[in-house]
Amino acid sequence: MITFKTTLGDIQIELDFDNAPVTAKNFQQYAEDGFYNGTIFHRVIKGFMAQGGGFASGMDEKDSRESIQNEANNGLSNARGTLAMARTQDPHSASAQFFINLADNDFLNFKSEDVQGWGYCVFGKVVEGMDIVDKMTLVDTGRMGFHDDVPKEEIIIEETIVA
Repeated sequence: MITFKTTLGDIQIELDFDNAPVTAKNFQQYAEDGFYNGTIFHRVIKGFMAQGGGFASGMDEKDSRESIQNEANNGLSNARGTLAMARTQDPHSASAQFFINLADNDFLNFKSEDVQGWGYCVFGKVVEGMDIVDKMTLVDTGRMGFHDDVPKEEIIIEETIVA
């Protein structure tokens, strides 16, 4: 169990080591290392997702470890309340950034092992604090540098507790 103590409240996360072992272990290692402490949810789109894990306050990008293999072909669905890895166009480019699905986002699911079909790997779920995640969607967002949908009032992960 991992708890994010955020400026809006606590979010408890359960990782799925059975279906996404590499991804869950990667996320847990970042959490244990304190990597997420002081990071912000830097992209929030109401009715879609809240993304974090890669930027400190002021949109200062953090250096992450090497990318991991995409495990989106694990049968898990990008359903409301699940956590999935963020990535670039390269299906196997995920490292530290993640997002919490705010709706059932089936179009993000694995379809095939090609660039268009890989999807986004689900590796855990919010077990407590989804109301906090929903609160994130109430903040005003805007553009900051090259980034859209950035909360104007920072939502900070102040502390990460791994139990």
